[in-house]
Amino acid sequence: MANPNSSKFSAPLGQGVPPRVRFCPSPTGNPHVGLVRTALFNWAFARHHGGAMVFRIEDTDAARDSEESYDQLLDSMRWLGLDWDEGPEVGGPHAPYRQSQRMDIYKDVAEKLLAGGHAYRCYCTALELEARRDAARAAGRPSGYDGTCRDLTAEQKAAFEADGRESIVRFKMPDEPIVFTDLVRGELTFTPDNVPDYGIVRANGAPLYTLVNPVDDALMEITHVLRGEDLLSSTPRQIALYKALIELGVAKEIPAFGHLPYVMGEGNKKLSKRDPQASLNLYRERGFLREGLLNYLSLLGWSFSADQDVFSVEELVEKFDVADVNANPARFDLKKAEAINADHIRRLDVKTFTVACDPWLRAPHANWAPEEFDQAAWEAIAPHAQTRLTVLSDITANVDFLFRGEPVEDEASWAKAMKEGPEKSAALLRTARAKLEAADWSSPESLKDAVLAAGEEHGLKLGKAQAPVRVAVTGRTVGLPLFESLEILGKDKTLARIDAALAKLTA
Repeated sequence: MANPNSSKFSAPLGQGVPPRVRFCPSPTGNPHVGLVRTALFNWAFARHHGGAMVFRIEDTDAARDSEESYDQLLDSMRWLGLDWDEGPEVGGPHAPYRQSQRMDIYKDVAEKLLAGGHAYRCYCTALELEARRDAARAAGRPSGYDGTCRDLTAEQKAAFEADGRESIVRFKMPDEPIVFTDLVRGELTFTPDNVPDYGIVRANGAPLYTLVNPVDDALMEITHVLRGEDLLSSTPRQIALYKALIELGVAKEIPAFGHLPYVMGEGNKKLSKRDPQASLNLYRERGFLREGLLNYLSLLGWSFSADQDVFSVEELVEKFDVADVNANPARFDLKKAEAINADHIRRLDVKTFTVACDPWLRAPHANWAPEEFDQAAWEAIAPHAQTRLTVLSDITANVDFLFRGEPVEDEASWAKAMKEGPEKSAALLRTARAKLEAADWSSPESLKDAVLAAGEEHGLKLGKAQAPVRVAVTGRTVGLPLFESLEILGKDKTLARIDAALAKLTA
């Protein structure tokens, strides 16, 4: 048997065989960033080594799974560009790829485990199990299953069944330590008292995750299992089950395991899927680029280099290896995610940027009427906007002054810009208006000179002189470069808005 425990890629199914990894989410709720990080690391590892990405849906929990979540999973993977070689809508030699469609397979394997002596029926009731766990804890012993039903005679089984007791199927763990080398964490040892016999089939015959997940990995010939640290405790169970499956001819090899570090949120707590910043949909709705989001998520437990945080998806694939993943928890930093996304926005060519912004220039995001939108004005302002956005959704508030009949009313911005008082602010605006009316509107430099000259007449530097003009024209104290904005808006509209501001100040 090839060694599955190398800390580097070792193709456990034979020398030179490309890796086969899997991403197997449950269709419950909205996709979250921790799940995406797991998908990304598997995908990047497969693509780096020229291997295969298997996308499998773990939908055996009918009470929690939904078709809506299933559709969201597929849509999210497509948006992220994390393509799969086998799975839903693609097919493959190991179909079907939804566990709900593989129940006969699990039933057959469970029967083989029972017949081969690797599993047994357990008739213990929930009350009995709880009482024994309480007693073990009180005595300072491990509180896992104590093996009561491990060696029942045929007569004892018949008596339980005659008594109307239901049974689950438990896997029989070996009475020896389980030792394996995790691709991320190194050598790990689990002693028998910490890994008791465990259930693999419910009393109603429904298979549990503890059975279906490794069975599917075995039948789909998965070579590397890269998953979250929260599943580490189940790994010794799966390794023992794999050995039984190999003996039964169901599996060929034990895959290599690598457990990815926790993603931490606020207060040093694991980022929960219920945390607002954990939702993938949030980042799509805000206008993160897939490149920016994948770039940041790849840094949650891995690094490109000591002096480079921003890189393309292609560069990520070229350099990624699970051997370089850090076992320490990774903290999710929204500000860093936004900064990296802003860098990726600036990397776009202008044409691509203008197209990428389109959803936020239309209903329901736009706060102007569709007929007010001016494509030429948008294309003119786009290069100036591109250097200032953090996320694409920022574009709406930055350019709305171009397409509305009048700027957005923002009293806080108005008060801040007109803090010198109505008389002084009105006097400055009158001077600025006169100079702008006489200026050459063919260049932003001429408009800047006009406002600078108006400020000088009132003893103000450019920064303070342009603030009232900006609010009068755009409605806000911050935004895109003012004089380029004025040039694109045009002379008539600019002067009309200054007149409206003057009327408000002198009312």
